[in-house]
Amino acid sequence: MKMDMSQYLDVFLEESKEHLGSLNARLLELEKDPSDSSGLNEIFRAAHTLKGMSSTMGFDDVADLTHHMENVLADLKAGTLRVNSRVVDTLFQCFDRLQLMVDNIEKSGKGMMDNTDLISILGNIKSGNYEAAAVAEKELVVESKQNNPSLPGLGNEGHSFIFNDYDIAVFKEAISQEFLVQYLKVEVEQSCIMKAVRAFMVFKALEEEGEIVKSIPSAQDLDEGKFEGTFEIVYLTKNDINTVMEKVKHISEIKAVEIKELNLDSAPAEKPSGKQVQNTEESQGNSAELNSNKVQAHKVKQTVRVDIDRLDQLMNLVGELVMHKGRLEQIGATQKVSDLNETIEQIDRISTDLQSVVMKVRMVPIEQVFNRFPRMVRDLARDLGKEVDFLIEGKETELDRTVIDEIGDPLVHLLRNALDHGLESSQERVSKGKPVQGNVVLRARHEGNNIYIEVEDDGGGIDVRTILNKAVEKEMITAKEAEQLSKEEAIDLLFASGFSTAKNVTDVSGRGVGLDVVKTKIESLSGEIFVDSKPGLGTRFRIKLPLTLAIIQALMVAVKDEIYAIPLSSVDETTLITNEEIKMIQKQEVIMLRGNVLPLYRLTQLINVPGDFDRDEEMYVVVVRKGDRQIGLVVDTLIGQQEIVIKSLGRLFVGISGIAGAIVAGDGNVRLILDLNTLF
Repeated sequence: MKMDMSQYLDVFLEESKEHLGSLNARLLELEKDPSDSSGLNEIFRAAHTLKGMSSTMGFDDVADLTHHMENVLADLKAGTLRVNSRVVDTLFQCFDRLQLMVDNIEKSGKGMMDNTDLISILGNIKSGNYEAAAVAEKELVVESKQNNPSLPGLGNEGHSFIFNDYDIAVFKEAISQEFLVQYLKVEVEQSCIMKAVRAFMVFKALEEEGEIVKSIPSAQDLDEGKFEGTFEIVYLTKNDINTVMEKVKHISEIKAVEIKELNLDSAPAEKPSGKQVQNTEESQGNSAELNSNKVQAHKVKQTVRVDIDRLDQLMNLVGELVMHKGRLEQIGATQKVSDLNETIEQIDRISTDLQSVVMKVRMVPIEQVFNRFPRMVRDLARDLGKEVDFLIEGKETELDRTVIDEIGDPLVHLLRNALDHGLESSQERVSKGKPVQGNVVLRARHEGNNIYIEVEDDGGGIDVRTILNKAVEKEMITAKEAEQLSKEEAIDLLFASGFSTAKNVTDVSGRGVGLDVVKTKIESLSGEIFVDSKPGLGTRFRIKLPLTLAIIQALMVAVKDEIYAIPLSSVDETTLITNEEIKMIQKQEVIMLRGNVLPLYRLTQLINVPGDFDRDEEMYVVVVRKGDRQIGLVVDTLIGQQEIVIKSLGRLFVGISGIAGAIVAGDGNVRLILDLNTLF
């Protein structure tokens, strides 16, 4: 009688991902320090455990590949093989294949894959035949990626492209703006003498009504004619396939054109695994070993895996409790029921403690996101021919799970930007008297009710003059406006859509898509992004995010008959002014606040509150901040500080400028929450 293993599939997937994560991290460490025997032992244990689990579950291809990995790892441990770049690269390729098979198991329940190519390379390495391994490696993965629908290409299109998080983010952004993502394979006639010219004509024709975001061979190789007559393109356009086909066919000496629309739905997303959360710090106890010579006596922490949907439901219930607590307080104050006060105080204390516990349960170490970047930085640095020392600080910092899910893509953009634009080439660094190896630091820290994430490099810094010249060239601003912009305003141009200072278009940069996506995503998370740069010394991108997006402190204000909530994290102060203090500068109301000019805006006019405009003798001003800018919002009444539970406005009202969401107040009425990012 065969045992049904399907009931253990969730456990297998969760533990497999943990072992693969450990395998990836330890491989990176082993590459830096080949003499690290403890790291090698950890890699061996992870591969061995994965082999046993896979064999038990019936996933024989996974077990077979890990078995051959074990053979090489055993020789490395014994000293008969030495750790070198070829060995590490092959082990990384094995890791990628294992990751792929585990992903397939999660999606379809099947992990079958032909791994003879990798097994052959492992065999050659084990026997010391590195030349044969190198030859086999050149043809590795590409064919399997063409035929396997689960690889990080888009769907089972039979193309040669491999897409990463950055590419997927670009495609999603394009689709949200109603662009089509198309794949083109163009073949030039064999008799064509000037292949590079034909490729250029194809690029020029297509980019009149769209944008080419990726090509094989690279744009530089095509420009130099380094291809056999066929090239592939990923193209963003609003034209249909027939229109694009006609446009390319009109170019002479083009033999054939194949066009397909890529299916984004089949692209895997690199997000925290599954629908389960585990406290990483606590789970580390599972990997501890009992040494016969040394027994550590410590309390073993017990953990439980909880479905994220249950945590979301629990948070919603706590939110409802907070809302009704406010209602009880209002009834007690209005009806003056003294006997109710003590009970209200107890409910207030209990609900606050309960909310704190639920928030802590939802908090996840940012390590889950950070751990995927060392490998990305390593591979990208090699592609760019740069030596990089990548440091991670504060990965134990905890952040709400909803924010964790969204922060990965912006950090991918910023790290790629630091490596490509920030760090100079090795020759440039030497000529400037800098170490050949550049530094990139990714750090996270708590500060009050916010978390700060920084991406810093010690490169050449941002050249403001280059930005302004490029902006004038792209007609984003005039030459006169360029002269009047401050350094901070010039740097802000980096976040404009389509802006790039790259001289040449490469697979990494030059398309002008990146920092604008970062800013949009950060602001959608109620966060802000700041840039500090010193010419010749480096650049630091600093992201400020709220710890949670669910329950926040807010200042309640009244305008006419309406009540609004302003997030307290954006409020600097409140003040009371008179009409005599208001001055007019270029048709803008301003006041002097401690020696600084503060622009005033009437909230009634900003959000079109119905009712007549009143000019009272005295009025309240809420001073709010976005980055380094301050404005004063004129309101009728300050109601006070309140803990609010944010509710979404639903799909119908998404994207309304100035409004971030809503709350259900204690009296049962709906109050809107102001979004100061779009209000500014």
